[in-house]
Amino acid sequence: MNFNRRSFLQKFTGLSAGLSLPFFNTAAGKSLLKSLENAENRSLDELVQDETFWYQIKQAYTVSPSIVNLNNGGVCPQPRVVQEAVERYNRLSNEAPSYYMWRILDQGREPLRAKLADLAGCSPDELAINRNSSEALETAIFGLRLKAGDEVVLTKQDYPNMINAWKQREHRDGVVLKWLNFEFPIEDDQFIVDRFVEAFTDKTKVVHITHLINWIGQLLPARAIADEARKRGIEVLIDAAHSFAHLDYNIPDLGGDYYGTSLHKWLCAPFGSGLLYVRQEKIKNLYPLFAAPEVESDDIRKFEHLGTRSFAIEQAIGQAVDFHHMIGSERKQARLHYLKNYWIDQVKDLPGVKIHTSQNLKYSCAIAVFSIDDKTPGEVANHLFRNYKVHTVGINWENIHGVRVTPNVYTTTRDLDVLVKGIKSMV
Repeated sequence: MNFNRRSFLQKFTGLSAGLSLPFFNTAAGKSLLKSLENAENRSLDELVQDETFWYQIKQAYTVSPSIVNLNNGGVCPQPRVVQEAVERYNRLSNEAPSYYMWRILDQGREPLRAKLADLAGCSPDELAINRNSSEALETAIFGLRLKAGDEVVLTKQDYPNMINAWKQREHRDGVVLKWLNFEFPIEDDQFIVDRFVEAFTDKTKVVHITHLINWIGQLLPARAIADEARKRGIEVLIDAAHSFAHLDYNIPDLGGDYYGTSLHKWLCAPFGSGLLYVRQEKIKNLYPLFAAPEVESDDIRKFEHLGTRSFAIEQAIGQAVDFHHMIGSERKQARLHYLKNYWIDQVKDLPGVKIHTSQNLKYSCAIAVFSIDDKTPGEVANHLFRNYKVHTVGINWENIHGVRVTPNVYTTTRDLDVLVKGIKSMV
């Protein structure tokens, strides 16, 4: 995506006073806009480590001052402008629901689709707006035309909702699930690609790729796997719940036929918002999850027949996209990677501490997992919260056991110093 952030900021600053965006009319909001304009003249390396700049980003959120939230891997908070937009659209809807929802706000879906497509680097006619990754991916899983004996390749480290959806197709339709099981971290793309390729046979119809493993933060070489699959006529489904608006890429870069993500994760959009991408030529033959007037239409909108939904949540996605652009995809990714390495560097050599996530940007970004010898993940997570009010999550899934730490753009190094202190107190 070719995005001119300087031009965007100049236009936004000029318009913000006339828009119903209360935060940007506060002293903190005006200061943030000024800092963002000044940041255009600074190098990425300098800005990533400027705590004053990121402290101002933090002021754009309403995160608790008494809890250090390092579980953004679950769901991310919304900046104030997004919260304000949800409240504004919700109040408008309640003035006359059937009028304002269906005749006014519903008209904003196409501009929003175009805005998301610009961010995603694809055609608007390939994006459907829905409620989360599970809904998007299950649309593909249950909509693909598979029959008994068709094989699907996936991993034990995929997300439970997706695993259960595939198991339902196995139970209901007789498809065959072929499981891979990885010992992460792995810093060898070819090793991962080869394991997938070895599982492919003449009966393989679909490969399910989790781009960024939510449990541990491992980044898979999605494009290389997809290229091998498509050589063999295998369709590619990509779970990007944790990589969209976290890593700097365009959806088509990954080479998938179907792709789902949650916008309430790293885009920091309203809770219960997501999107489905379907490659244009694949739309016609994919059945919608919810009944549509023409199930074999090649219009992406056939996947949006959800019935009544929250138009406030949907329309406020636009403010989240604007806020993301203000920070910038490259800056955001660099800052998140910097924060991950900041805390790991201070604890990785402590006795009994093990890091289970790569520090290399090619294989990870914000999400990382650590463990302490002779301590369960639950014991460590409970100690951190009980004694330091650091909110993390203990992970026990297949062969992954540890505590997941996930900072966000509002996280400061001072916040991470509290985490480091808590870890040191246990060893």
